[in-house]
Amino acid sequence: MDGNHSLLNTGTGMWIMLALLAAATAVVASRFLMLPARAILLAVVRALAQMILVALLISQVSRSAALTAEFLVPMFAIATLTSTRRIGTLSWWVPAAAMAGGVLPVLALMIAFGVLPFSPLAMIAIAGQLFGGAMSAVNLAGRRLHQEMERRTGEVEAALALGFRMRDARSLVARPVAAEALLPGLDQTRAVGTLTLPGAFVGLVLGGASPLEAGLVQLIVLVNLMAVQAVAVSLLAELIDRRVGVRAAPASRAARSARRSAPPAGPRAARNSAR
Repeated sequence: MDGNHSLLNTGTGMWIMLALLAAATAVVASRFLMLPARAILLAVVRALAQMILVALLISQVSRSAALTAEFLVPMFAIATLTSTRRIGTLSWWVPAAAMAGGVLPVLALMIAFGVLPFSPLAMIAIAGQLFGGAMSAVNLAGRRLHQEMERRTGEVEAALALGFRMRDARSLVARPVAAEALLPGLDQTRAVGTLTLPGAFVGLVLGGASPLEAGLVQLIVLVNLMAVQAVAVSLLAELIDRRVGVRAAPASRAARSARRSAPPAGPRAARNSAR
């Protein structure tokens, strides 16, 4: 790649730089943010392994539409699993339904209007970006909604006392909070070209595309991501408002430890407390 000046140099210097940056990030995160250095280093190693694997897979599956579909299904399953674990209080199919409801209509529109060519490589690239954007928004919205519902239970009960239905009472708390999940994408769209140059634009320019073509592709990606995230977060908020697929939050490690160390209740404990 050294002979192609439109691409970044991926020689020995890149590996040294990445190792230094990963080590520095781990030190800063552990000393000042109390985030384990091991988490940073494992994330870097995992990203490296996954990117090598994905590159090898894409080089094979992009030759066939059937193989492309088989590649996209596990991608969506991993996004669903990640969201379910991050949120922690929803059945797996709730974030899956929210993400699918956001991604599939946008993909259908892109294909219907001829914006997205029906080729395996293009489908993998665009669908992967949309899945990732939907997952990020659903993760953020789901966690914030759970926190606010726990913290503002009194407001929900007050609305119920005033005659609101359960769905409407929970919606008073949920909707403004859910909208916060759209702010990162909205800010990125507002700042594109002035404060930031997003990855799709930079990658296309480095790959040899003209700046105008790269800008138009980036605009398509940003607008599609906003649409996907808006629909996905709205569906998630609606399901949570109706308490569909909501389950109890998993007990924290400290709570589980306290329960294990607590003395068993029995007749003797009851007599002691009566005294």
